[in-house]
Amino acid sequence: MSRPQTRYARSENVHIAYQSFGTGKLNLVIVPGWASHVEFAWEDPVFARLLARLGSFSRVTWFDKRGTGLSDRDVGMPTLEVRMDDVRAVMDAVGIRKAAIFGVSEGGSMSALFAATYPDRVSSLILFGAFARRIWSEDYPWAPTLKEREAWIESLERGWGGDVELDALAPSRANEESFRNWFTTYGRLSVSPSSAVALARMNTYIDIRSVLPSIHVPTLVIHRLGDRDVVFGNGTYLAQRIPGAKLVGLPGEDHFISAGNPNEFLDPIEEFLTGVRSTGDPDRVLATILFTDIVGSTKTAAKLGDSGWKNLLAKHNDIVRRELSKFRGREVKTTGDGFVATFDGPGRAIRCAKAVVESLKAVDISVRAGVHTGECELLEDDIAGLAVDIAARVTDLADGGEVLLSGTVKDLVSGSGMSFHDRGFHHLRGVEGRWHLYSLESLPESVRAS
Repeated sequence: MSRPQTRYARSENVHIAYQSFGTGKLNLVIVPGWASHVEFAWEDPVFARLLARLGSFSRVTWFDKRGTGLSDRDVGMPTLEVRMDDVRAVMDAVGIRKAAIFGVSEGGSMSALFAATYPDRVSSLILFGAFARRIWSEDYPWAPTLKEREAWIESLERGWGGDVELDALAPSRANEESFRNWFTTYGRLSVSPSSAVALARMNTYIDIRSVLPSIHVPTLVIHRLGDRDVVFGNGTYLAQRIPGAKLVGLPGEDHFISAGNPNEFLDPIEEFLTGVRSTGDPDRVLATILFTDIVGSTKTAAKLGDSGWKNLLAKHNDIVRRELSKFRGREVKTTGDGFVATFDGPGRAIRCAKAVVESLKAVDISVRAGVHTGECELLEDDIAGLAVDIAARVTDLADGGEVLLSGTVKDLVSGSGMSFHDRGFHHLRGVEGRWHLYSLESLPESVRAS
């Protein structure tokens, strides 16, 4: 889908940036976490697919809270009451009388309060990774202590602008360099360092426990079982105290919305809102997926400067595309410092990966490659599914100059004459089980050509 246009709603004297998109009949308003950027969010392919999926069965409206993203910045620290005024202002600007409210993380607290206060404007409530209270008490033991929270805020201030929060918020994508670059930029664009600290201090004292029994709209609580930032007990507490709420626990440790497998929570959301899940299955094929990326791209870019990095990338891209063409690979997309491609056979994928690594090494560019074979969904201009996630995670574990592949691929090329080094069993972030990985050692001359 095309990127939606950003518009502005006026809430008293503050301008709130929002977007509306989607083809569904029901209205869905997303209340994001503590900071957001409605335009740069689309630059993460997973986030973009997530939003597009929501737009396939609803008319989505979402916004940057005052003080964050593209909304007015110098507005002080708004209370939950003021933030609720902003939600109503955005809904009024779009012409929405009543909508399902989807609150994410800290946005869930405000969404719950909004549902209790304005039930005439809320058709249903969805809470994802949300909490009722942010610091520990004897009757709320799932939150950090005030001392722990303050220590975290100090570390946040020291590390803002980097990936200080990445391991806690999105562990399944923490080793994905393109996501790491996007995530740190997203944070910087969403909120300034001083505002990040001020917002964190304000959120520390959120406590909506007394409000929960007053919520009388259909409610779905979704929480990842191993959430490292807001532990699962928070979701259980919400579901137990909101009358009639349904709790869905999902596998994984991620808190951030575009980490892990978004379809795991999009499926129950669609069913909750529409009564059915998508009936039209996307095209699915068995394919061998190749990921490549430049080793140490961030340091290399800093060393070369903008012009030098641009020239290196151009040389890199030309070589990769030449090899993809030679081995009948289909370029899916570039990731800034690498490629994603699919092949109709694992042998060609391995030979292409080897050729890419060797050709780039000859021009002093070190890359690594990961290969996996599995069923994937063919989207309009992308691919998705568990097999894609596995290929990406395999690549994360590869060394510079290495072609690393899953045991599935190794088994499929049995008898080809290719030799492999056993790299043992590994846990892949966000993927269940232990995966046997192998490193390509050599290709016989007879199988080097396509």
